[in-house]
Amino acid sequence: MPEDPQETPRRFVRLGVDVGDVRVGLARSDLDGLLATPVETLPRDGAVAGVVSQARELEARAIMVGLPRSLSGQEGPAAAKARAFADELADALQAQGVEAEIRFVDERLTTVTAHQALHRSGRKGRRHRSVVDQVAAVMILQQALEVERSTGRAPGELLETAPDTEGEGR
Repeated sequence: MPEDPQETPRRFVRLGVDVGDVRVGLARSDLDGLLATPVETLPRDGAVAGVVSQARELEARAIMVGLPRSLSGQEGPAAAKARAFADELADALQAQGVEAEIRFVDERLTTVTAHQALHRSGRKGRRHRSVVDQVAAVMILQQALEVERSTGRAPGELLETAPDTEGEGR
């Protein structure tokens, strides 16, 4: 007997993005949304194009952008930069005809935790820089995958985009 379509998990690749001032870490999930793995670290200047390229190549349907908040939950300048990156990414995805939703996922302490994990693994501080953003992206995405699995709902906050009306843009 075929499975009930209501119980079939959503099978598609999800991307995780850790936005920094200098570098952007990128991670991906498997089709079943079980495991996040590192993809690459992109220079901030070309990061939007890199994420769009990966989204197209992997046929990703969801992109989880880390939203840095203070311990009290407030958003500061880093969160504003992540939101601006997501807006730029949404425009680029739309321009390239890539259909993927963008969701903000709380990323409190992921970069700190990533540095600690790399230190415990024996990597020296200077060697962290090249991979810490990827590790943080993996942590952001893995957290989102766990929320999705445990609740059955898409994680985080959906980036709302205004529909195009006769070429006017957002």
